[in-house]
Amino acid sequence: MASTEGSDYFLVTKILDVDTSEGQLGQFKDRETLDEWIPPSQASNINLFKAAELLRARHGYVTPVAFPTETVYGLGADATHSDAVKGIYKVKGRPSDNPLIVHVCDLSMLREIICPGYLEKLRQGLSYPDPIPTIYQNLIKRFWPGPLTIILPNPRNSKLVPEVTAGLSTFGARMPDSPLALSLICLTGQPLAAPSANASTRPSPTTAQHVLHDLNGKIHLIVNGGASSCRFGVESTVVDGLCHPPVILRPGGISIEAIREVSDWEDVQNAYQDSKEVPGSLNAPRAPGMKYKHYSPKAKVVLYESVCFRSDTTTTSTTPSNLLNPNNDEIKNNGHSSYPLQSKYTPWRLMGSEYLLPHMQNSNKANNDDKINHSSSISSELLIKIGILSTKHWESWGWLHDSIVISDANYLKIGQISKIQNLRMISTTSKLRKSELWLKTVPFSDSTQSFDKSLKAKNDWKCADVYEISLGPDTQQIAHDLFTALREMDEQKVEVILIEGIDDKGGLAAAIMNRLRKAAAVIK
Repeated sequence: MASTEGSDYFLVTKILDVDTSEGQLGQFKDRETLDEWIPPSQASNINLFKAAELLRARHGYVTPVAFPTETVYGLGADATHSDAVKGIYKVKGRPSDNPLIVHVCDLSMLREIICPGYLEKLRQGLSYPDPIPTIYQNLIKRFWPGPLTIILPNPRNSKLVPEVTAGLSTFGARMPDSPLALSLICLTGQPLAAPSANASTRPSPTTAQHVLHDLNGKIHLIVNGGASSCRFGVESTVVDGLCHPPVILRPGGISIEAIREVSDWEDVQNAYQDSKEVPGSLNAPRAPGMKYKHYSPKAKVVLYESVCFRSDTTTTSTTPSNLLNPNNDEIKNNGHSSYPLQSKYTPWRLMGSEYLLPHMQNSNKANNDDKINHSSSISSELLIKIGILSTKHWESWGWLHDSIVISDANYLKIGQISKIQNLRMISTTSKLRKSELWLKTVPFSDSTQSFDKSLKAKNDWKCADVYEISLGPDTQQIAHDLFTALREMDEQKVEVILIEGIDDKGGLAAAIMNRLRKAAAVIK
């Protein structure tokens, strides 16, 4: 049982399983028009009704409800209830000027938000123009329901509370491609404001357990839709068609190439920045993800852009030993001029100078001795843990091989990898595997005094535990597994994660690299 800061309530966060089998979650009355969503009966899905009842609550201590969508888990609250929406900001620790995306179950609900009273006029038989801007009509036909958020004008008499829009004259809306989410919204009877259901700045959650890890004791309920609910793994694309040319404010599940195939959107432009932006650099972000640090694990993320590495087994110049040669500042890649291979980009060069050596020195001081026992290992308190996320080109363990030489800042040879002990998979639910990194220190006649004498001794050190997850070459799979992989590295308490970037052209690649650049402390 956990207490909620700032309240007298004690919350027990429950995970509520929902039957997601076919026919149990409702359907559109007419798939072509998307005008009306028909939810399931209470008898067929009682747990979904319990979640909706909590979302409708107007009294007592109101907390948001976490639920799955096709992208990531959302943290939902009634977008017309001020206290409920304030709960989102409180639970997440989210800055109050970061607007929320409104989720609707059908186009009738959306039209009622844009034009309050619209449905009543239709019931009276009055003719009234469609309030959804024309620029979005073709986009909605192509991509809704789906991972696409559109920016819309917020009417003066809006039913949305100010906390949703963060003071903007517009709001973002989407219709998730998730029968569970659509039925939950429909049963609530109001649109749901729903950012990702994680603690602010952390990687977005794609399982109920991820949500529980971040928000346990802060919310009453997590709706569990099963392991396959969040099939995209990254958030929705956000577009603004109220300006000319239309722009993409956040890359996501729908690519710019796909959007440009839609009539009236051929000239859509990117209007987002991938790098971390400084709070205050934008007075009012037009969409989530534009202003603040996002998607970051606790570990330091070092991102290597795809152009920094190119493994080519037919080219001897790309071997790890050559890449780590301090006298070879730039490796020629035998015709692959678009992929410059520079020694400064090698991940294990960074590990040697910034992590392994400082840990070795600290271990020496802890030993209080000028000598190191043969085949000794650094104490568990000083042992560094390194994570590796590989994608398309990196070899096993991020090109870590016996021939790799660790050098100090003056390029003096300190040691080389003497042994890599491959261990079995340590997780039955992922691709995570673990290795022990042993370093052999080597005497070097002109070594500087900046290192302890003991480092000149010929000894083996167990200097690191290395954890690796191969996300694979498929872009869709990388997107699906990325946030889970970052969270798994945090669970292993790694201090630094080396990540192999991908070419950000086409499909989900732009969204993946946007998330990684936002998360990275260092980009190479």
